Amino acid sequence: MANDNLAQESQIDLMEWGKDRGIKYFMVNFTDIKGVQRTKLVPIRAIDRVQENGAGFAAFAADFDYLPAEPDMMVMPDADQVIQIPWQRDVAWVPGNPVIRGEYTMQAPRNVLRKQMKDAAELGLYFKIGVEPEFQFLTPDGRALADSYDTLSKPCYDQQSMMRNMHVIREASAYMHEMGWGGYQNDHEDGNGQWEMNWDFDDVLKMSDQLSFFKFMIRTIAEKHGMRVTFMPKPLGPLTGNGLHIHISAWDGEGKDAKTNLFRDDSHSHGLSPLGLNFLGGIIRHGSGTTVISCPTVNSYKRVGSVATASGASWAPSKVTWSGDNRTHLMRVPGGGRMENRLPDGSVNPYLLPAINMAAGILGVRSKADPGKPLDDIDMHHEGHKITDAPKLPENLLDALRAYEADTDLVAQMSEEFTSAFCNKKRAEWLQYCAELSDWERANTLDC
Repeated sequence: MANDNLAQESQIDLMEWGKDRGIKYFMVNFTDIKGVQRTKLVPIRAIDRVQENGAGFAAFAADFDYLPAEPDMMVMPDADQVIQIPWQRDVAWVPGNPVIRGEYTMQAPRNVLRKQMKDAAELGLYFKIGVEPEFQFLTPDGRALADSYDTLSKPCYDQQSMMRNMHVIREASAYMHEMGWGGYQNDHEDGNGQWEMNWDFDDVLKMSDQLSFFKFMIRTIAEKHGMRVTFMPKPLGPLTGNGLHIHISAWDGEGKDAKTNLFRDDSHSHGLSPLGLNFLGGIIRHGSGTTVISCPTVNSYKRVGSVATASGASWAPSKVTWSGDNRTHLMRVPGGGRMENRLPDGSVNPYLLPAINMAAGILGVRSKADPGKPLDDIDMHHEGHKITDAPKLPENLLDALRAYEADTDLVAQMSEEFTSAFCNKKRAEWLQYCAELSDWERANTLDC
């Protein structure tokens, strides 16, 4: 990604902003290719220098696909997205854009998303997203539910569990209100110990930063109360997995400049404009290829297509299909000029989540892709076998990697640099997994 202006990417002066709010330290943050958040703690006395030149990191040490001999990776703070940490008010969190040799590295997920935003803007499209993060409260060792009383076979919306966990949910909700996120719903989800918190949709980059911060925030609060939060897709066997659904719409501008939802046309099928249908068509056309980004871990494939859950439904798709307001499909179009992708799980990278949807959708807009027939009346959990002409989603990480690499148009839209680094890391992860000897293998093959 070419560098237009590395220094002073924002009109906000972080030094002055910090002094006005009593800030003593800035956490200059970036998210690596696997979704791990990295940071440097910068005293306010040095933040002007960091805002000008970036905070230095060793890219190899931060698990990028670089060698130890590479020069420093400088992370340029995006001051427009700075957040005063509500539970540590003398510290601010600011996401940044990694740079190597004077260029934005396309191994950095936030830069990949910014590339999609730039390409979309050339088409006159500015995206807004909403997200639905699901997570579970576990014991500190991660092996059991933190709430041992949460045992209902159908625990969704359980009121008593809400009261027992109110101290964590309420604290996080209060912080959202303080930061102006517009939190509007919090609920116990379909799995025991599983929760979801919702806040207002917003411009795509801002929302991705908020999702990144949310993961940091809810984990920190839970640890304070002796619990561990996991977004792992299937942390506890038969329980419903943790999804991270994304709602997408395209507008004619960003922020206050956005006046018109370009996906909305109530006179067309399911309230989508021809542009929206083309975007949806791109996601359907490239659905299999997008899976490894939406479901990026070995564990992800215990959730995708799974029907054997304690509650009776997995709520995760198994094939590349779409419908109106029907939650058993990959893509749901509930109306109002938006669409929901139900494939992503809790391990998805906060920046690659919208990036891969935008990449597939942009390809669909350019090629005027047809999404095909909606399957409004088909329950894919119980009648999916009747649909024989829809691609089946990859069933493991290796198949998903192969599907992505085979989708050359999608690879080009995400960039060759990103693809090479991402696939190298994920293939190494797959090989490491294959080298592990499991208890299942011992139980089933020791006496063969």
